[in-house]
Amino acid sequence: MIDPSQLEALAAILRTGSFEAAAAALHVTPSAVSQRLKAIEERLGTVLVVRTQPATPTAAGARLARHAEDIRLLEQALLTDLGSGDAAETPTVRIAVNADSLATWVLPALASVPDLLYDLVIDDQDHSADWLRRGDVQAAVTAHGPPVAGCDSHALGRLRYIATASPDFVRHRFSDGPSAEAFGRAPALVFNQKDRLQANWAHGIAGRRVALPAHHIASSQGFVEAAKLGLGWGMNPEHLVRDDIANGRLVALAPGAPLDIALFWQVSRMTGPALAALTAAIRKQASRDLRPA
Repeated sequence: MIDPSQLEALAAILRTGSFEAAAAALHVTPSAVSQRLKAIEERLGTVLVVRTQPATPTAAGARLARHAEDIRLLEQALLTDLGSGDAAETPTVRIAVNADSLATWVLPALASVPDLLYDLVIDDQDHSADWLRRGDVQAAVTAHGPPVAGCDSHALGRLRYIATASPDFVRHRFSDGPSAEAFGRAPALVFNQKDRLQANWAHGIAGRRVALPAHHIASSQGFVEAAKLGLGWGMNPEHLVRDDIANGRLVALAPGAPLDIALFWQVSRMTGPALAALTAAIRKQASRDLRPA
């Protein structure tokens, strides 16, 4: 069994970024924190923390720190169930979520659940489930429906995307409508190399794969602004562009051809009961803001 004080020292170092800050959080000396970390590293025979500024975990260190947060979360749930007046230290929940969900509907759900701290990992909805498979997060908003091993999956609904651009951009770049030839010349807006929304939508419209010239902009709000400024066209969440389309600042490239992405909430079965309130809040907010599954 791993010494709980050693495990807590590791988690505190990675949570605060330094041995000194971890010592202050644990009300011990920096030397005590260093000794506890050294002891657990020697026992496991591997380095857990890279001594940088700020301190960063190795793969093993990150997994153990997540285990420490799982224990903290379960302890808080136990104290609540027992009606204990002793407040446990607020646990941190690490969640993988796609940027567009974060920009449109997730934050109100998180804000409605007190007594939790959030560590959000931003990744494409097609890849966020990978964080669960590695044990790096306790929950994820993902486009992956089948439950990851050890997790429960809840259907949330569909996030609608609309291919949008400025009126001038459409007049100059898509004067004859969206086509394979136009897509091959008109710059697209792409979040990062994992982002396939634009390529998949263009494929559906053009009937074949097209190599898209693209700007890489890793920001949901930046996508909208770039489109309004005529930098390129992109798949924007309906929530973010509804008013701009109504006011004529943006136009849909193909008004009758939106792209709906089904989203799911996957949560670790081990900590799922302790996160029941968060799961309920996520599902409730999704039912308000997403289209029915």
